Amino acid sequence: MSQRWAAPTGRRRPGGYYRGAVSTPAPAETPDATPDTARPAVGHPDRLARFRGWTRGILIANVVAQIAIIVTGGAVRLTASGLGCSTWPMCEPGQFTPVFHDAATFHPYVEFGNRLMTGVLSAIAVAVLLLVWTDRRRSETYRALGIVPLAGVALQAVIGGVVVLLELHPGLVSLHFVLSAALVWVSAYLLHRHGEGDGDPVPVGPRPVILAGTILGVLTIPIVVLGVIVTGSGPHSGDADVGYRLAVDPLAFTRAHAWTVWVFCGVLGVLTVLLHRLPADDGVSRARRGVWLLVVVTLAQGAIGYTQYFTGLPELLVGFHMLGAGLLVWATANAVLRLRTR
Repeated sequence: MSQRWAAPTGRRRPGGYYRGAVSTPAPAETPDATPDTARPAVGHPDRLARFRGWTRGILIANVVAQIAIIVTGGAVRLTASGLGCSTWPMCEPGQFTPVFHDAATFHPYVEFGNRLMTGVLSAIAVAVLLLVWTDRRRSETYRALGIVPLAGVALQAVIGGVVVLLELHPGLVSLHFVLSAALVWVSAYLLHRHGEGDGDPVPVGPRPVILAGTILGVLTIPIVVLGVIVTGSGPHSGDADVGYRLAVDPLAFTRAHAWTVWVFCGVLGVLTVLLHRLPADDGVSRARRGVWLLVVVTLAQGAIGYTQYFTGLPELLVGFHMLGAGLLVWATANAVLRLRTR
């Protein structure tokens, strides 16, 4: 227990560590190992070379859009606009967009706005596919990740259509949100993988640090799932006629959700202490910044959660809580992924 963690020694390059102390200069091809300067394989001209510099910006836009569609979907639910458009993919039979008339309400426009956000996210996902999948400088594992955002958007569109046709079946509505949270995580992972290269991952700390990070990542699953059940069993379930869509005890699931969050906070506190006991280097410093960002997001989300609970669940606060859920998933992924370097 008296031994302190020591980072792997030796020369380090973007692709990973050289084990052991070496005095030989790095090979001449070292620059080719980085994502920004690597060259395409001989015989395969890179037709998108002029656009490669846009990749990081597109991946950031993908993360932002994945969180934004949680907010617009939440607006549909909070305003009970889930059937504002009566059919899918058209808004009304023979009409792609809502039609304004004297008896029209705001519900079709809220629902159609969420569908437009899906279109924006689809365009970003296509750009991700083109820039990531075609990048032959990178590993096949990284390139395969470029398919996920577009596949996720397509699956969400199918689920959304089925939800409308089945008149807001509560199970499918809940699945909608859970899949969005999963896409936020994968999008955060893809953004991180773009910047860290393709070398072997090296942990920034000993086993307890990695274990604490893994537990944090796993805990996001019950936090998100229980949060969805709490919303579906409460007054903002998305149905204007009944006060709930899921026939469960809302108080019991609210308490389970809260206790899961408190366990998450405890593990986060342990991880923060463990990281600050490590000798400082670039990897540890980056991990500390990621964890402190997660601390801020968690505290803000907790404050919103308890405030909305004790003030009767006002729609605006519930909407901010849904935004916070997306940010919490992203911040957790960001913190966990910073516990390694490549």
